[in-house]
Amino acid sequence: MTKFSLTPKQIVKELDKYIIGQDSAKKMVAIALRNRWRRQQVTSDIRDEIVPNNIIMIGSTGVGKTEIARRLSNLVQAPFVKVEASKFTEVGYVGRDVDSMIRDLVDNAYNIVKSEHEITVREKAIEMANERIMDLLLPPPSNADKSSEEYERYLRTREKMFSRLMAGDFEDRQVEFNVQEDASGPMMQIFGPLGMEDIGMNIQDMLGNAMPKKKKARRLSVAEARILLITEESQKLIDEEKVQHEAIRRSEQDGIVFVDEIDKIAVERGGGGPDVSREGVQRDILPIVEGSTVKTKYGTLVTDHILFIAAGAFHSSKPSDLIPELQGRFPIRVELDNLTEEDFVQILTQPKSALLKQYVAMIAAEDVKISFNKDAIAEIARVAYEVNENIENIGARRLQTIMSKLLEDVLYDLPDPETKSIKVTKTMVNHAFKDTLADQDLSKYIL
Repeated sequence: MTKFSLTPKQIVKELDKYIIGQDSAKKMVAIALRNRWRRQQVTSDIRDEIVPNNIIMIGSTGVGKTEIARRLSNLVQAPFVKVEASKFTEVGYVGRDVDSMIRDLVDNAYNIVKSEHEITVREKAIEMANERIMDLLLPPPSNADKSSEEYERYLRTREKMFSRLMAGDFEDRQVEFNVQEDASGPMMQIFGPLGMEDIGMNIQDMLGNAMPKKKKARRLSVAEARILLITEESQKLIDEEKVQHEAIRRSEQDGIVFVDEIDKIAVERGGGGPDVSREGVQRDILPIVEGSTVKTKYGTLVTDHILFIAAGAFHSSKPSDLIPELQGRFPIRVELDNLTEEDFVQILTQPKSALLKQYVAMIAAEDVKISFNKDAIAEIARVAYEVNENIENIGARRLQTIMSKLLEDVLYDLPDPETKSIKVTKTMVNHAFKDTLADQDLSKYIL
């Protein structure tokens, strides 16, 4: 079974490896993902009428909203982009236009597809790169008759040298050759870091493609040259038009756009001033979610079947404060639970990339073994929960702050030839946070 045809239960099982709790949210996104596969199996005309059930996830920061969406896209290798609604401004104001989220999605799809194509041509590209290296090490005789004895001697010498090249004998030898440069570099200096896409059509790419490619002489070792030459040869072997077409198709059929902080553009009805601009952003986003055509540097894209997942804390607003039309385009609403002490214990220990496992791996790089006893883990979870409750709830992100402070001296003192193992205990945790937790004003800045 391919990743694209995972069942909802299999999807949730995979998400469980990285995300603790939030079963309802996992279930809904798993169903949404499976429904995309189901739609693609429909062969009748009704297929185009089946639209995604977009989702709004409601929950405090750090409870897993972004992580669910990100792991979901990695799971199925789908084009994915995360954007913050608060970074968009309505047309006519300074800021990114809403179409840029779709252009970013296609860029992501293009990179995925191109990487796949590079893998298929890599073997041939390596062959061609090694032939070019041989031409640099032993250039063919100029104006030699290919049937002459001189040319025959050259071929025999080349064959022997090629065997040595394959054996790695010339990896450190220096060669000089021309490397193709990106002609769009000067354009970026003129137009600045925003790039031309944020102005509308991608003029930078249009002009860049029309300009002749510049080449610059470089002197590198054979090993370094091979890396560049393999890249160059790969580009020659890849059908660029096919890559672009597939990038558009995948974005349209499999793309996932995660719109974070959507609560930041929600406004109470009848408001004025800055609220007018926020409502303007909603009205600009609406056609993208409803289904529209967006121009990208790879071609035009129709957004009808892109899956949109929105998320927000909604502390000072509620989903009903979004304009009714936009609410209607997000029919599935899921509330994520605040994290408990027990959740923090599981987050620290259970996921494949659990925070404690990360620190164990990093400290092992210093040839030191670190371990955390059960009571210490429970105390770390308790401290994180208490700080979230009393100061500001930032969810699982609090654990990173706690762990960083707890192990600050350990990480600073290593490497230490006399330290081969470290055991973190409850007493050590209590000592690290005793003064901080006692002073609530101080803890705001430290934790």
